[in-house]
Amino acid sequence: MGKNGRHDRIYGIVAVFIAVIISVSLSGCGEGKNSKPQVSLSLWTDKSNIDLMNQMVDEFCREHEAEADIHVTISKESELTCKETVLANPEGAADIFTFADDQFEDLRKNGALLEITKDAGTVIEENGGGNNGAVLASQKDGKLFAYPVTAGNGYFLYYNADYFTKEDVKSMDRILKVAEKNKKYVMMDFSSGWYIYSFFKAAGLEVNANEEHTQNDCNWNTTDHKYRGIDVAEGMLAIARSKGFKNGNDDDFIEGVQNGSIIAGINGPWNAAKVEKAFGKSYAATKLPTYTLAGEQIQMCSFAGYKLIGVNAHTKNPEWAMKMAHFITNEKNQLRRFSLTGECPSNVKAAASEEVQKSPAIAALAKQAEYGSVQRVCNSFWTPTNVFGMVIANGNKDNKDLQGLLDKMVQGITAISDS
Repeated sequence: MGKNGRHDRIYGIVAVFIAVIISVSLSGCGEGKNSKPQVSLSLWTDKSNIDLMNQMVDEFCREHEAEADIHVTISKESELTCKETVLANPEGAADIFTFADDQFEDLRKNGALLEITKDAGTVIEENGGGNNGAVLASQKDGKLFAYPVTAGNGYFLYYNADYFTKEDVKSMDRILKVAEKNKKYVMMDFSSGWYIYSFFKAAGLEVNANEEHTQNDCNWNTTDHKYRGIDVAEGMLAIARSKGFKNGNDDDFIEGVQNGSIIAGINGPWNAAKVEKAFGKSYAATKLPTYTLAGEQIQMCSFAGYKLIGVNAHTKNPEWAMKMAHFITNEKNQLRRFSLTGECPSNVKAAASEEVQKSPAIAALAKQAEYGSVQRVCNSFWTPTNVFGMVIANGNKDNKDLQGLLDKMVQGITAISDS
């Protein structure tokens, strides 16, 4: 999912899909003997991935040509608007389709996703196990309803290696001290709930949409948890009051990196090229650091976004559809996708490969994945977290009661939402 809809989740008018037929003569499918079973499948994917999917389909058909004549139709459908198109006519939708993870629950509860019963345990293991964010994004009540394919929308720490050692960047305290010493800054966007989630989740505090997706459940103001909401607020405030910290959004971050005032910052992979150009040979990235929470060092967590591949619950060929979906999301094909698109694989072996690890931003995403969570919040989450975060970012200059600020934020977060 993306940062409150501001990055890869760019919504537009739902386009009528344009069929791009991969004929049997071009794809290599369907060239067997008439005695073999005839299997027809349709697949929807982003326009940018048509050629990639064509290659994968061709290979899949050749791999199974002794078993069946497989006829595949590939059509364009945006991953960001797939839900609307599928739910407009589920029975007429493709057998296999790619979508952003924030569409998962609407697709599932409306009966559009087939439960994955073929090799589900293998799929889960390949993507890091049942507690990994990519798997959690694809499951409901322990049942698998989609195949993870990328883990590319999240955030991590960029840093300039001229100033920091690998040991320095393990803790926010040390990062801030280095920045202060050099009269430079570390930047993070405290105005966005997408980022400040990292502090509360690290403390074991939760925010999630309810089953009906009409209201958020949130305990960020708790007073009886191991770590209280006020402990998190005080930890954030200590960071904000450091002379080495500066609050800022994406544009501020890039401007600071380019003018040399920002030497480290928490941001996402969409800015990797600009940061690399600015930092040059000193460009580096890693998982989020720890921060001081009630006197302890606690690992910062994050929201993470995923792309998933679903099988239509109305497919006439469920076994073959699951086979193909698993094939196009396997380790080899996730690496193939990475080499063409730069998207971080969800498959743990692919993510740990030498090819992926050569990309600092993608390697950092892969490291952070262990501490990443699926974003499942209603719209009422964003404004209250913005208001709270800005008070903290400004150092709470009016000395407002922190518990009161937390209570007010949670009251807004848990209000009935429009979505």
